[in-house]
Amino acid sequence: MVPDTTVPDPAPILELLAAFRRSKTMFTAVTLGVFEALESGAKNAASLATELKLDTDALTRLLDACVGLQLLHRTATGYANTPTASTYLTNTSPRRLTGYLRFTDEILWKLWGDLPDAIRDGTHGWKRTFNWEGDIFGQIFHTPQLRREFTMGMHGYGLISSPIVVAAFDLSRFKRLVDLGGATGHLAVAACRRYPTLRAVVFDLPEITPITTELVTATEVAHRVEVVSGDFFTNMLPEADLYTLGRILHDWSEEKILLLLRKIYVSLPVGGAVLIAEKLIADDRAGPNWAQMQDLNMLLVTEGKERTLGDYTELLKRVGFTDIHGQTTTAPVDAVLAVK
Repeated sequence: MVPDTTVPDPAPILELLAAFRRSKTMFTAVTLGVFEALESGAKNAASLATELKLDTDALTRLLDACVGLQLLHRTATGYANTPTASTYLTNTSPRRLTGYLRFTDEILWKLWGDLPDAIRDGTHGWKRTFNWEGDIFGQIFHTPQLRREFTMGMHGYGLISSPIVVAAFDLSRFKRLVDLGGATGHLAVAACRRYPTLRAVVFDLPEITPITTELVTATEVAHRVEVVSGDFFTNMLPEADLYTLGRILHDWSEEKILLLLRKIYVSLPVGGAVLIAEKLIADDRAGPNWAQMQDLNMLLVTEGKERTLGDYTELLKRVGFTDIHGQTTTAPVDAVLAVK
């Protein structure tokens, strides 16, 4: 039988149909402690089921699926973590993404289930999905443990992206960098590693900075990185000739972005700059898919959105910046540099 070439290939639809199953398989294995239990060595399904108090047959099916996803591999004695799983899916790894994975499974999964309602009314889903009121980030950080795990998950993201972001432009002329909302300090540390004469400040909320201090202190550039507590919307900004904003502006409305950018512009000397790390939507808005999906995520979780380089250029020009350049990268975020 000759295939009917007039019928479109269903592959994109079939791929999307199964995509959530793969995600939930990984989330479940993380939640149940599979990768953590296997970090000490390979185990067969029966012994692992006993250790984790799970059904052996059901666990075997989950383990086989994780092999198919290249998160586990089989050995002569059972199942073992792949290097990727050990690096990103175990709680002891400094590059772990487990906190953000758990947040995605427990919070984002439910918010995304209400995407049709978000499209109907144009608002985030905290009230609609969880009946939570008040500050958005107060919900994300509503327990110390969730705050730490979410922050460590974003640290894992930062270790992937920050070395690429600080290399997107030549920043060697700058002397003092202040990373606003710098969380664990990954961007400041990456910048100090790349630029030997640079000194940096990580500026974040007081409930975050103890984690920042802990992680920065463990690096070889700790003597050049200061940690300062504060709120960039309400407090004076530390002096700098380079401010950085990593995955910050996409959280906020245009009004709040302009407020923050004006504070930065006023604080900068002539020749100073702001470096923005966000994933850029293409000018024709046709991609990339990562940015488009994150744009929908921002709709569900925050009051912000992802933007094009043109969008950021317009905002930056409104507060006085004129020398503005964008650079796409291979990282989860791109880079925009605006000079005063």
